[in-house]
Amino acid sequence: MPLSVLLVDDEPLVRAGLRAILDAQPDIEVTGEAADGAAVLPLVRRLRPDVVAMDVRMPLMDGIEATRAVLAAFPEPPKILVVTTFENDEYVYEALRAGADGFLLKRAHPAEIVHAVRLVASGSSLLFPAALRRLAAEHGNPGARAALERAALTGRETDVLRLMARGLSNTEIAEHLVLGTETVKTHVSSVLAKLGARDRTQAVIAAYESGFVTPG
Repeated sequence: MPLSVLLVDDEPLVRAGLRAILDAQPDIEVTGEAADGAAVLPLVRRLRPDVVAMDVRMPLMDGIEATRAVLAAFPEPPKILVVTTFENDEYVYEALRAGADGFLLKRAHPAEIVHAVRLVASGSSLLFPAALRRLAAEHGNPGARAALERAALTGRETDVLRLMARGLSNTEIAEHLVLGTETVKTHVSSVLAKLGARDRTQAVIAAYESGFVTPG
């Protein structure tokens, strides 16, 4: 089955452009559109998309609140890909903190847009650019530091988290540490469980906010 995508943006031209790019792929299908975050929850209930490509700045309900609503409503929610104009936008950072899975610039090339949807759907890597890593480090979070201390990660789990924070996929981490991919998946799952993180994006945010890793 192709990956199903719900497009959420208040600009019709943006939605039309994304639809044209994604529907041209044999493994991706745009199954719905919305012009505001307030329409997302009922559409997700009806369409059950794999990925929601969501703008962060919308008139009635922004992408941050819409992300929170979707994640709270479903035990297995769709992946949420933030789509925005500015990469260092505080709104984008807050959307990622709220639980969004990745980040995409509206001016990205078609191939990058397709890659982002596939990558977020797979959950094996993350889209978390340098500008957002700096924002996370600048914010700081005593709660994140405390959570990391309580987690008591093993040495290998520490290695895996550092490489996750650099944006490496499970396969790339396995090559770097000379481990099997399944072993890396086990370590990633353990890191997420110990940190109480929903996914690797939330774990990486905690890693930067706690000072465990620094941008660069």
